[in-house]
Amino acid sequence: MTHIRKLLTGTALATAALFAQGAFAQGASAQGAAQPGAEAPAAMPSAAPSMAPATAPTMAPSQAPAAAGISQPAPQDLSATQPTDPLVQKRNANAAANAEYRSAKKSAKAEYNSTKKQAKSQYKSQVKDAKINHKADRQANNSEMLDQMNGQPAQQPSGGAQQ
Repeated sequence: MTHIRKLLTGTALATAALFAQGAFAQGASAQGAAQPGAEAPAAMPSAAPSMAPATAPTMAPSQAPAAAGISQPAPQDLSATQPTDPLVQKRNANAAANAEYRSAKKSAKAEYNSTKKQAKSQYKSQVKDAKINHKADRQANNSEMLDQMNGQPAQQPSGGAQQ
């Protein structure tokens, strides 16, 4: 896992812990509302708008924790502080270097493959042109040989000797 994923996972777990009581109660009322004949309590505030029943009014995320009786924590900075342990610092530096190396390797490979593809297409076009030229040369030589065999003089290029 990359460092960013760890931070996001930690943030998600902290958020889940804060809304656990309200989300569990809301989830139970949403399941009850989904069953036919069951009534959802109307006084239950929405902790998570995505878990709210379709008929219940949604509240802003900033109002939901206060309405549920849960104190809202202070906003946290998403960047983690640098650890003081040298082994952790080395591990983080190695992970960053590995990620940079992988991205550089991936971009170099993509560039190499595009260059290789372009060279291959150029080679194929050259081979095709060479085949066409070779076929035309063979036909010209064959027609010239047939003319000579039939006793007809070969076509003289213009500007040649006149009889």
